[in-house]
Amino acid sequence: MSLRQFEYALAVAEQGSVTAAADLLHVAQPSVSQQIRSLERELGVELFSRTPTGLVPTFAGRAFLREAEVAVRAARRARSTARAGAEELVGELVVAVQMGFGTRQLPGALSALRCRFPRLEVTVFEEPNPAELERLARRGVLDIALMAGPCEEGLYDGHHLGDEEFVVALGAGHPQLAADRVDLRELQREPWVRFGHDSALDGVLVDVLRDNGLAPTTVARVSQTVTAVRWAAHGLGVTLVPASAVPPGHEHLVRPVFPVVSQPVVAAVRPGAGPAETALLEFLRQETWYRSSYFSPVSQPVSQPVSQPVSQPASRPTSRPTSRPVSSPLA
Repeated sequence: MSLRQFEYALAVAEQGSVTAAADLLHVAQPSVSQQIRSLERELGVELFSRTPTGLVPTFAGRAFLREAEVAVRAARRARSTARAGAEELVGELVVAVQMGFGTRQLPGALSALRCRFPRLEVTVFEEPNPAELERLARRGVLDIALMAGPCEEGLYDGHHLGDEEFVVALGAGHPQLAADRVDLRELQREPWVRFGHDSALDGVLVDVLRDNGLAPTTVARVSQTVTAVRWAAHGLGVTLVPASAVPPGHEHLVRPVFPVVSQPVVAAVRPGAGPAETALLEFLRQETWYRSSYFSPVSQPVSQPVSQPVSQPASRPTSRPTSRPVSSPLA
């Protein structure tokens, strides 16, 4: 088996046809077909089934493709590291972000990274589901991830960047906009714009409402923080999001809450990180990380420091804290 065969099989699975895969790879269609047949003969299994909608991986094919993806990404990283010279780094860097984190900080860091390594390809995606983040990490797909730490020791190296405070988004004219900080108990009768059941953000909201004795009325569920804030701004309901996820033009409609809700932001970096991961981590450290930019100077609370290394699980306090770290999806 060759790495090229792995790449061809992954392209066929992604595109659903040999013709589309060949176009994607800029090779002749017969070459792709021949390589797939050769791979199936060597493995002794059928990797794809032909359906009315195209080629679909078989059960054995899905198992093979999971490992093939890991091998291809590892090979790309190896090539990138080997070719890393002065301003000549090439290859692909895969970055995952827990939804809502680093919305304002990551673009600046990525722009600086691109200036340093203009030939480097960077793939970034937001992931709402912590279980999916863990699955990708264990498969070795991710190079670096932004998430609520800590992370499991040995899986990824955790670097604490700062803290992210959550704010409540309200509709224009909402009476609580007159407050510097909204007491969560004042939102007892409000409908809530929430996120998917399996998302980390909805898990934060469930914990917050339960801890404060609130039973939420759900008016809508959305998949993006921007959508949640915009719907709240139109008066559909209230929502709770990380401060940096508030879209421009909506800052006047959000307020920090009491009790304070915050999470540590951790950069989880693949062990044995290369120059691209190292550079991106440094650029992320240079960004401004904060709890909230919506504080009144007289009401700003003192944040709880993170004293333990982020590669170790943080001990749980026995009483409800002022600042609530939430456990990492990779822990």
